[in-house]
Amino acid sequence: MTLSEIMERILTFNCSLVEITGGEPLLQKNVLPLMKQLCDLGKTVLIETSGAHDISGIDSRVHRIMDLKTPGSGEAERNRYENIPHLTKNDEVKFVIGSREDYLWSREKIGEFDLSNRCGTVLFSPIFGRIEPREIVDWLLEDQLAVRFQLQMHKFIWPPEMKGV
Repeated sequence: MTLSEIMERILTFNCSLVEITGGEPLLQKNVLPLMKQLCDLGKTVLIETSGAHDISGIDSRVHRIMDLKTPGSGEAERNRYENIPHLTKNDEVKFVIGSREDYLWSREKIGEFDLSNRCGTVLFSPIFGRIEPREIVDWLLEDQLAVRFQLQMHKFIWPPEMKGV
């Protein structure tokens, strides 16, 4: 689809909020102009990104939700720490936790980069089927960590292996 076709399709939904996600949106060539055009139209725009690509070119009006990949994900070496100075109070950082080691690593990164003060929200989410959500909640309560806990709701509503939901 062309950028104009994408814009036309989005505008048919007559919604005020547009979230760009799925795969890695920053790999799509028209994503930056798309977000700018949506912001120019007064839309609230969110982008969910893996954190492995440069976020500095994203329009400052866009709400960024950026992952910091934990060691248990097998992708921690792809984290682009150069993105962190570009984060603001309008943005969120998400850690997907699969073990106690992932939790401790994430807690360390929050302190190392002062994420609780830099970002509006720090999110912790369990890897579905690898760790019981209650374990993470217990650790959060014990440490009184200033994060928001979240579940991948689609994995509870539809079968966890289902794609496209």
